[in-house]
This record gives sequence, structure tokens and C-alpha cells, in this order.
Amino acid sequence: MFPSRRKSTMYRRAGSGSCRLFGILPRKFSLFQLFFVALLLGFLSLLWLQLSCSGDVTRSQRAAATVPQKPCTLEPLPQLPDDSSWGPHRLAVLVPFRERFEELLAFVPHMHRFLSRKKIRHHIFILNQVDHYRFNRASLINVGFLESGNDTDYIAMHDVDLLPLNEELDYGFPAAGPFHVASPELHPLYHYNTYVGGILLLTKQHYRMCNGMSNRFWGWGREDDEFYRRIRGAGLQLFRPSGIKSGYKTFQHLHDPAWRKRDQKRIASQKQEQFKVDRHGGLTNLQYRVESRTRLTVAESPCTVLNIFLECDTSETPWCTFG
Repeated sequence: MFPSRRKSTMYRRAGSGSCRLFGILPRKFSLFQLFFVALLLGFLSLLWLQLSCSGDVTRSQRAAATVPQKPCTLEPLPQLPDDSSWGPHRLAVLVPFRERFEELLAFVPHMHRFLSRKKIRHHIFILNQVDHYRFNRASLINVGFLESGNDTDYIAMHDVDLLPLNEELDYGFPAAGPFHVASPELHPLYHYNTYVGGILLLTKQHYRMCNGMSNRFWGWGREDDEFYRRIRGAGLQLFRPSGIKSGYKTFQHLHDPAWRKRDQKRIASQKQEQFKVDRHGGLTNLQYRVESRTRLTVAESPCTVLNIFLECDTSETPWCTFG
């Protein structure tokens, strides 16, 4: 009895206001026609929502003035304990990412618990590159910086395969200057003096002083070396941990080179260009769009995944493609 009563209600509603409103339905129509119209209306509603969101609008951060775009309202980040011992600052952990899900499942809960034990207010942003260009770690960090919002006032440029093990490592607000957590004395692989990769903390003010990172580095490597020059060029002093006695066992490195080979190809003129300083590019010429922003919880540890499409000017960097 209940299903037939529900069906009659549907027909009574459709037989009056719906026909007069849209002018596209006959006075009597079949259940199939009703389903088709409902499906069409649902599709149009989703299309309107999609087009009204800044996630589908290409953003270009240029020095020249551009027409402002109306972004979607970003939800505030999850509230952390209202305890003064946690300090006033909040860290945006920016994690460049592509197809490394096993490492992600280990990284998010490890980092959330590690930082919570140290009473560091934080939120983890997974910067997932979903376009068909080669991986661009630096551009993803630039996107994360711009998309992390005003709820955070400093960033950690953090590799997904590097987990801190020593509780004495400092992730606090680096007011004096950039703080290289994964210093050459502690990183399990890279030990040269100008290395600033792995894990690097900067205030948002200092990162903007550097104009972010260069967008010219497609494929693996060299973007950190160029960023070291930017730090020096901005007149900033680089700091590193002291008094850490765990040496190369300070971090767990999850990367398996036999399973995940790095994209170290040098295409076209990339081999010559990789050693040059990019004096103009960075936050000011970054082009991208955010396809989606999704809140996730991994083993009771929160994070936000941004699906990011980067754009490439092949006349400037033809090595952004695999061909």
C-alpha cells in the first residue's frame, strides 16, 4: 500500500506545478519521462555548483594586476585544543604528492601524532598533482602556500617519505629565518652543505620574500638547490638543528628506489637550464587550478587533499612533458 501511495503523490505534484513552471512536460507523462527530467535537473544543479566554485577557475598569480576572481568560501581548519601551552602559531604541512599511497598512509598518522606530542598546532595538506605533466614539487609547494589560507602562519615543505623519529627535532615557528629540519648532518641520503630539501620550515612572510620556489623544475631534483639561492638572495639566514645526537638515524626514509624509480630524465635544454637561477618566476607566475579539496582522516589523523592541475608553457619549459 505504501509504495502505491507514494507514487500517486509524485504524479499529483508533477501534474500541476512542474508542467506550468518548465513548459517542457506534457500533462500526462510516463514514469520513464519523470525519471529523465529528474536526472536532467540533477545534472544541471551539479553543473551550476561546479561552475560557481573557484576550483574550476584557473588561477594565475602574476605581478601585474588581474581581474579578481570570487573564490569558494574555505571552511576553517579543525579546531585544536584551546590550551595556551600549544602556542599561538599554526603550521601548514605541505606535502607534494603523486601516486605514493603506501607512504601517505604511514606519513599522515605519524606526523599528526608527532606534532601533537610536541603541541604544534598544525594541519596537513596533501598536494596531489593530477595532470599529465611531469612531477613538479616546487610548483605544488607554491600552490599549497597559496591554498593553505589565513589559519596558518608558517609552512613545512615536507617530503612524504621522510618521517622524523627524534622527539628533540624542532618544528616550532621559525621567526629568525628558515629552519632546515632535515639538515645534511641528519638526512640519511644528502649531505652537501647547500642542501635544503626534505623538511624545511619558513614563515609565510619569509616564503613570500623569496617569491616562493621556481616553477621551471619538472621531473626530480634541483629545485631545492635553486631555492637555497633564493634564501640567500632575500637576505635570510638559514638555521639548522643543533645538539641532535641520533645522526643519520634521526629520520626514517620510506622510499624504495627499486620500487619507485625517480624521474631523472633531462629533456631538451633542461640539462643546461637546471643550473640557472630563475630570477623572475615563482609565486608571481604560477598557473594552476584546484579540481577538488577533500577532508580525510587516516587512522584518526586529519588532512586535506588538494587535487591540483598545474599548467605548463611549453615554449618556456618544453621539458614539462614526457615526450
